[in-house]
Amino acid sequence: MNEGTLTPIKELIYEIREQKVMLDSDLARLYGDETGALNRAVKRNIERFPDFFMFQLTEEELNSLRCHFGISNENKGGRRYLPYVFTEHGVLMLSSVLNSKKAISVNIEIMVTFINMRQYVLSQGGTNEQIAELRKLLMLYIEKNDKRVSDIIIALNNLMEKPKETKIIGFRKGD
Repeated sequence: MNEGTLTPIKELIYEIREQKVMLDSDLARLYGDETGALNRAVKRNIERFPDFFMFQLTEEELNSLRCHFGISNENKGGRRYLPYVFTEHGVLMLSSVLNSKKAISVNIEIMVTFINMRQYVLSQGGTNEQIAELRKLLMLYIEKNDKRVSDIIIALNNLMEKPKETKIIGFRKGD
């Protein structure tokens, strides 16, 4: 980690819209630049930043970040616009827009952090055998301990069966 980086990069990665992202202001601080300068460089090269590389937060998303993660108002500060966030691919694309040596070394650190986070998540996943075993245990629990759930399952199964044909009693017109 660079000595100028006070907060570990991992703590600057948030999940928004089911994507891992970094705020423009955090990236600018890591690069030793102003947020406005970073955003201007991006806008000059906007064709390199499709929506799945970068998007602008809504007011609700920004408020949620403030509540859940303790993001201060300084991230919006005196800004006139809501912050932009960059996905992993967007951060990678920033390296082609920002050519300073510091930007390149910080980008490498950020990419390594994203890779380490992904590897950790993948290493924590359960195997198919573990999932099958958990399913068996759940079914045993339901079967033995919760008669109400069993009754509901039986009732639903009965509803899904074809209705039995009824016998006609009496005479039909035309017979």
